[in-house]
Amino acid sequence: MYKLPAIIQARFSSKRLAGKVLHNLCGKPILKYLVESLGQCTSINQVFVITSTDLSDDSVVSFCEKNGADYYRGPLENVAKRMLDAANYFNLESFVRINGDSPLLNSKILDQGISIFLKDEYDLVTNTFPRTFPVGQSVEVIKTRSFEKAYEKMSSPDHFEHVTKYYYDHPNEFKIKNFSNDDNLSSYRLVVDTAEDLHRMEKIIGSMTKDHTDYGLYELIELYHYNEKS
Repeated sequence: MYKLPAIIQARFSSKRLAGKVLHNLCGKPILKYLVESLGQCTSINQVFVITSTDLSDDSVVSFCEKNGADYYRGPLENVAKRMLDAANYFNLESFVRINGDSPLLNSKILDQGISIFLKDEYDLVTNTFPRTFPVGQSVEVIKTRSFEKAYEKMSSPDHFEHVTKYYYDHPNEFKIKNFSNDDNLSSYRLVVDTAEDLHRMEKIIGSMTKDHTDYGLYELIELYHYNEKS
């Protein structure tokens, strides 16, 4: 079976919750949970972490070296350039873009997105256009050649920071395929972007009775509800 590489974007100096990607969550850094989740994905063959050249991200590099993860360092603010430079540096024809603040990203959702991407000549396969999966379960599979063309046309700070926003602002310029969940779960937050998210995630993971990679999407939603009540 053909597989694709994944690129995790992670930086220590997050604007809303500084240091979140390395926050110790029930005995393990958030980034470690994500790397372990990707390890369960049958459609991913390599995992790269892209971070910045800023001194604050030396700790992210230390994590990568300790855990045997390949990494690339680029601009702090221009995340799109960092992503494109990394894709070219590692000679990737296509890649899966993943945010480092999604510790419980479900491997089956990743497999679903990659399977769709491999069936046709898509520029982007996504599950956020529109979103029906929880925040923190986002998948974007991108063709590098297409991303190069998109980058050349980027002009606003939002495009450079949010990487794929140009695609969504100009969908007629690309071949985009969105895949949806049967139920609209977009209101759920299985992400760590704020202090409130962090508190929720600590409760969810703390209530787990098996390895986090063994939980399906709806099992996570059950834990979400259980801990919202407690």
